[in-house]
Amino acid sequence: MNKTLLLATTALLFSAATAYAGDAPQVAQAPVPTGPTSQAPLADAAQRGVLVFTPDFFLAQRPNTALDMVNRVPGFELDDGSGARGFEGAVGNVLINNARPASKNDAGSNVLSRTPARQVERIELIRGGAPGIDMQGFSVVVNVILKAEASRQSILTWNTTQFEGSGQDLSGGSYQFTARDGDRSWGVTLSDGISMSDSNGPGRLVRRDAAGNVLRDEVTDTDGYGGGNSIRGTYAGPLAGGKVDLTGRYGINDWQGYNTSRSATAFRESLDSEDADGGEFGVTWERPLNALFKLETRLMHEFGSWDGVSTYNVLNNGVDAPEQVFAYSGENSETILRALVRHERSPKLTIETGGEVAYNMRQTDQAYSEGGVPIPLPSASVKVEETRGEAFSKGTWRLHPDLTLEAGLRLEASTISQSGDADQEKSFFFAKPRFMATWTPMPNNQLRFRFERELGQLDFSDFAASADLDEENVYGGNVDLEPEQRWISELTYERRFWGEGVVSIGYRHDEIIDAIDRIPLGDGLSAVGNIGEGTLDQLSLNVTLPLDKLGVSGARFTFKNDWNKTAVTDPTTGEERPISGVRPTQANIGIEQDITRWKLQWGVNWLPYLGQPNYSPDQVSRWRGTDYFEMFAEYKPSPTLAIRAQLNLWDDFTSTRTVFADRDTRAVAFVEDSSFDPRTFVSVRVRKTF
Repeated sequence: MNKTLLLATTALLFSAATAYAGDAPQVAQAPVPTGPTSQAPLADAAQRGVLVFTPDFFLAQRPNTALDMVNRVPGFELDDGSGARGFEGAVGNVLINNARPASKNDAGSNVLSRTPARQVERIELIRGGAPGIDMQGFSVVVNVILKAEASRQSILTWNTTQFEGSGQDLSGGSYQFTARDGDRSWGVTLSDGISMSDSNGPGRLVRRDAAGNVLRDEVTDTDGYGGGNSIRGTYAGPLAGGKVDLTGRYGINDWQGYNTSRSATAFRESLDSEDADGGEFGVTWERPLNALFKLETRLMHEFGSWDGVSTYNVLNNGVDAPEQVFAYSGENSETILRALVRHERSPKLTIETGGEVAYNMRQTDQAYSEGGVPIPLPSASVKVEETRGEAFSKGTWRLHPDLTLEAGLRLEASTISQSGDADQEKSFFFAKPRFMATWTPMPNNQLRFRFERELGQLDFSDFAASADLDEENVYGGNVDLEPEQRWISELTYERRFWGEGVVSIGYRHDEIIDAIDRIPLGDGLSAVGNIGEGTLDQLSLNVTLPLDKLGVSGARFTFKNDWNKTAVTDPTTGEERPISGVRPTQANIGIEQDITRWKLQWGVNWLPYLGQPNYSPDQVSRWRGTDYFEMFAEYKPSPTLAIRAQLNLWDDFTSTRTVFADRDTRAVAFVEDSSFDPRTFVSVRVRKTF
């Protein structure tokens, strides 16, 4: 019934759009700001779902880059996208001059970080859609409009992270050059990046049998870190009556990790090492066909390769156990070609029609051995290929300055094939309708409703075997994986007050088909697979409270959280349980303050509780962290220099793993409790613009 309603609503909107064609055609105009310029966002007089922030709004913050400005837009949380299926919905919620970057992986935050604040003319916060704006599945996006000017800029950044105790200290940096001359811009970025985990440190592991007898009591230590070097080039400018946007990147990276545990009689060591490289390029070309029609085409290609090894060694009572070795290598690529025609029929109505074709490939080769003896694994060496085609049409219609409707339909056909240890081919067809309504009945009050069918992106690594030797687990691959489907109903109410103040509360319900979790395989193995139907109920609350009226000048209190309740039928027990990997709650409470006379900003974020369950046919595990703090201070002595220091610490990190003796009786073989004292670390970043 819901699906029929949604399809009918979509058809109704396009029918209405056709009826609307009698109005005189016009090109959609930029928002018309009204109101004060520094204490509150400006309202678009023609469309109240759009709020406009001018540079004056951010003066107290003394921003160096466009990223500094976007991070301070009240009620907006930057999302760089998931990098998932195709282009639609995989890119983030940031637009630059009405368009997204040419590549899926040139994140909006990266583009903003190399854009000087002085080049920003205005920032539009688009809530619920606007004619001429491609929302890409997001309910809220920001559109950063830049000035047309001649400029040259370099940004030099140095950063370091220092851990207490025996943690691995890391340092890196980047150089960004950007030039702009009217409609043309070009640039290069050189990066020496770092990666790390914030839950590493010394701890203790205690394993007990079902009767509570101690089987192991060991002191542990864990750490993981890595880095990478990359180069990216960009160019944008006029071409053949339109505008072209080019980007290309190549980089290498590595990762090292270890986990040790020891007692008076035993020593265990798990080591991980991986090297990888990859790159991408993207081309976007836009061209007006006439006063009302605009063509947009995109070509994107990304590629990568990796190889690594995990080893696990045990010395027990002076005797070495057979060494376990899991070695792997692989390569992947994705190519997307997308084209659409945007018809801006009037300032109130935009219709888009287009198509997308894509090819994805992942080749994985893996081997597992114990004491040098190979152990066969299901789907150890697999090549997975996907060819996909999609046709889509959608429309955005502003019925009234207070009411905007968006509806669309995407039709997708795909074929997934495997070769190697498993030869199989499956074809799929999905219709993915979407409807969204945005109503602003009174100034500073908005109601947003979304109803959509989403299709999850398969992780092709799940088709092949894998291993987690830290916990003595080896997993099989699953060649029968199918995409997870969700019917989503979402309602959000937003109230703005006191200039920067925002309160938004939302409820979301997902009906999940072919939910992805862990399934049992033969020979005592398990794998990622589809386990049937499930549900998600989510309550979201986001609060930004300016404290000026309470006597604390330039300060803001923030609170945000998603409360999630999931349900699915366990494929092993047949009983209802939560879905693996979904956190029931993760509140973030913070306070920030701009002290203009000191040219200083400071803030504290507190995450009182983090936790997540994971379910497998042979075990159940849960991890929990409490009292995680992020404290920062940033000093900007001049418009071109920023010095930021941040302290990260938390109280504890624990995990519990219950392993069963067999899948039929679910008798407990042992319960393992691990506690960590995560290392406190300090990060320092110095950024100079010249």
